[in-house]
Amino acid sequence: MILTLLTTNIEDDDANSAFTSSIDGTYDEYMFVCTDIGPATDSADFMFNGSTDGGSNYNVTKTTSVFYAYMTEGGSNPTLTYYAGADLAQSTAYQQLTESTGGGSDESCGYILHLFTPSNTTYVKHFYARGHSQQSSDYSEDYFVAGYFNTTSAINAIDFKMSTGNFDGVIQMYGIK
Repeated sequence: MILTLLTTNIEDDDANSAFTSSIDGTYDEYMFVCTDIGPATDSADFMFNGSTDGGSNYNVTKTTSVFYAYMTEGGSNPTLTYYAGADLAQSTAYQQLTESTGGGSDESCGYILHLFTPSNTTYVKHFYARGHSQQSSDYSEDYFVAGYFNTTSAINAIDFKMSTGNFDGVIQMYGIK
């Protein structure tokens, strides 16, 4: 596997982080590495969506499934659970990647999202993501998301944002061969 860094977005109190170029037929897999994502608003959810029109609209229909493991900072109440509240069923909404990420100096999230064959115009586009979030309620959370964009149109842009407020952080897009 060869990773090629294509783009780095450095966000500083920004509303979103869009990748509107370089998602094309060059690579069969794209990986987005989201590092030290800190929301300006306490208890915000980190989210993403795709576009088929170069980023004019982020409203691609998708179906997803979410589960997560969590425990308190002190190590109590370890839990693994399916999270139906974050699933999307043929929805154009942004997909939630974290729940209630804290806005404190010791709270943030990090994520890796994989997108497969986004330029293919025959099949739907699959993705999966895994990340970690420090919640505002002092829970450490390991989040898993999988699903697909239900379109045969090419996905040519991806956008990340918080459910409310701005955020800081670095998001890098890699092509994988």
